[in-house]
Amino acid sequence: MISTIRKYSLLFGIAGVIILLDQWTKALVRSNLSMGESWVPWEWLLPYARIVHWTNTGVAFGMFQGFGKVFAVLALIVIAIIIYYYPRVPTEEWPLRVAMGMQLGGATGNLIDRLVDNWEVTDFVSVGNFAVFNIADASISVGVAVLLIGMWWKDRNDAKQKALAGDTHDLVEQKESLE
Repeated sequence: MISTIRKYSLLFGIAGVIILLDQWTKALVRSNLSMGESWVPWEWLLPYARIVHWTNTGVAFGMFQGFGKVFAVLALIVIAIIIYYYPRVPTEEWPLRVAMGMQLGGATGNLIDRLVDNWEVTDFVSVGNFAVFNIADASISVGVAVLLIGMWWKDRNDAKQKALAGDTHDLVEQKESLE
């Protein structure tokens, strides 16, 4: 039992922080801004970024509108897959473990919105002309980036190890041929 808790502690720790931050920020927006209303703490920031109360029935960054129920089911499937596969990921592959925690937190944060708010997700971060998003969306996107960078890093290190092993093998062969 303790071993299982230890295996999942990083996953649920990362996901928990993201879910809390996501839900807290969305609650702040819903309670302080009317739908469509925006707020900017400093005027100079206005052309670049603002907080705006918006909803989304699609996925991250406003794509595929109108499929809230479908994405709720997909989120449940993704959550189940992450929880199932997480303990099978070796602890030394920490970028993958961190990415899974971020994606679990993001998927759960948006799922909570969908289940509570008529299949809609509250979005509030508006940067330039980019689609409005939230902490959960950003967490999923950053989680994917961490995953890709982690895979690249692992491939790079594996190639170095293979090259070093090949060099060592070549040196042994050269030494044997000299004897």
